[in-house]
Amino acid sequence: MKNLVIGLDFGTDSVRAVLVRSDGGIVASAVHPYARWANGEFCCAARSQYRQHPLDYLEGVEATIREVLRCCDPAAVAGIGIDTTGSTPCAVDRNGTPLSLLPEFSADPDAMFLLWKDHTARREADEINAAAHRPGGVDYTRYEGGIYSSEWFWSKILHVLRHNEKVRSAAFSWVEHCDWITAELTGTTDPLTMKRSRCAAGHKAMWHESWGGLPPEEFFSGIDPLLAGIRDRLYSETFTADVPVGTLTPAWAARLGLSPDVVVAGSAFDCHFGAVGADIRPGQLVKVIGTSTCDIIVAPRVEQCVRGICGQVNGSVVPGLTGLEAGQSAFGDLYAWFKRFLSWAGEVSLPKLEAEAAALPIDPAGVLALDWINGRRTPDANAYLSGALFGLVAGTTAPAVFRALVEATAFGARRIAERFVREGISVDSVVAIGGISRKSPFVMQCCADVMNMPIRVAASDQVCALGGAMFAATAAKLWPDIEMAMEKMNSGFDAIYEPIPANVAGYETLYRRYLRYAAATEKEIMADVR
Repeated sequence: MKNLVIGLDFGTDSVRAVLVRSDGGIVASAVHPYARWANGEFCCAARSQYRQHPLDYLEGVEATIREVLRCCDPAAVAGIGIDTTGSTPCAVDRNGTPLSLLPEFSADPDAMFLLWKDHTARREADEINAAAHRPGGVDYTRYEGGIYSSEWFWSKILHVLRHNEKVRSAAFSWVEHCDWITAELTGTTDPLTMKRSRCAAGHKAMWHESWGGLPPEEFFSGIDPLLAGIRDRLYSETFTADVPVGTLTPAWAARLGLSPDVVVAGSAFDCHFGAVGADIRPGQLVKVIGTSTCDIIVAPRVEQCVRGICGQVNGSVVPGLTGLEAGQSAFGDLYAWFKRFLSWAGEVSLPKLEAEAAALPIDPAGVLALDWINGRRTPDANAYLSGALFGLVAGTTAPAVFRALVEATAFGARRIAERFVREGISVDSVVAIGGISRKSPFVMQCCADVMNMPIRVAASDQVCALGGAMFAATAAKLWPDIEMAMEKMNSGFDAIYEPIPANVAGYETLYRRYLRYAAATEKEIMADVR
């Protein structure tokens, strides 16, 4: 009897797999770090260049799936569901092969997948925004928050086309990581017929039903003639993640130790699958908290265009509901930066630093930080912004600075929730998933106090992969729809952080100071940019 499914979650640093029973319960899990990424290959932080080699992904698929299958009969596996980071596009040839898998491009960063946090395309994003906001024209960014980001699909494509003639000449089309990996496993890699993710297309590539898919050819060629013709080599139709892409090819089935009749579900971005894994409901804000954050809400019907977010797309999270995405470009990355900063003089214990920071009192007049170390994703994307520290004195300690960084990430989270509410989207409850939500009571309590809302934490530490397993169960017809899969397979919650009234009051003053300093700093930074 086929009653098992696999969820694959391609994160920033590793791929994670979970083997799940269709009636609920994780049987096994595995993690495979990306070897080339771990060595810092093809990246340059000083230029905000972050690239990943597809071999890291392919090796991770095989390693994690073979690991989780050790404890079961592989014949019981019915389906696989896959999520990835995004927007993480790559140039492909006519066969849909990433150029970096060809010998002549194997060490060319521009031929690899451009990770979500690659910000090399800031200029290109500016030009896309200028074109979209011309008086009298159609604003093709309006369902993506009204601001196109350097983190997204078209910005990155244009940047590579402008800076690498060799890649430009060889690229037939472009694919998102989530689309390519499902196509690779099912042998459906032809760029002209490949099933493309509704989630990726709607949130990052300006796809929308109201203008028949992607914006028209003249919009792109008007930005730069280098974009001419690419639209026709992409797609007009997109698919929600409950729609099967196909079944495993015989070659991949043999490589993984599975049957060729295993169904591969449609794909999406990690945060959207994480929301499904957390059993999202309308009015519930699901925060995926890791290196960055993604905040997801679903709603039955959204009449207005919500400003400053990362898109609103019908079916991007749950088919039949509008999925809305926001997030912060740095959360755990901000803490990791500070650890690296201090480690210049020797190894630093982040748990010890956190414990000492947690023991400090809230100080509305003390150290204040801005959380924009990777720019700002939302509200109102701006990759030119940078982090900052205020209020340093001779007696300032490392724990005090760390506490300010944690508070800054909580303040950024609150700004996102407030933007949703001001735009008419209800936020009735908060759920947190991801590594930080399970590892740091201090951070989670700070978020609950700053947001003045209880925060429930999902019991599983692999909720995004669990969401993938739910879509696998749906695509394989083990459940009739994703709602039933969510009900039967979710992990529940094992922690809740209630706001502490005294802390809420103290943070209110500090948050207002954060807003003032943020506004003034942004004004000065943008004056320099212009």
